[in-house]
Amino acid sequence: MCLGIPGQIIQIDDVEDLVATVDVCGVRRRINITCIVDDDHPAESCVGDWVLVHVGFAMSRIDEAHALETLKLLEELAEMQDELRGLSTPVDGLQAAE
Repeated sequence: MCLGIPGQIIQIDDVEDLVATVDVCGVRRRINITCIVDDDHPAESCVGDWVLVHVGFAMSRIDEAHALETLKLLEELAEMQDELRGLSTPVDGLQAAE
C-alpha cells in the first residue's frame, strides 16, 4: 500500500525536466510532474492543480474538495495518534500495565 499526500502545485521550476514546487500543508517541496502532464494538460497549465504526491512524484490530479477533505482526515489521524501516545505514557510514577 502506498500513501499519496495531497498538495497544490504553486510553480513550475523546470518545464523541460517537468519539475514543479508543491505546497503540502505549508511545506514546499520540488516534485516531478511527469505522470500528470500530457498534450491536453502541459506543464505550464499545472500551476494551481491539486495532486497526490508520493515519493517525489505527482501521481495524479485530484479536485480541491477531495484534497482538502483528505488533508483534514490526515490531520485528525495525527491528533488521534498524539492522544494514544499520551495514554501509553506513565503518569506520576505509575507504570503501564504489562
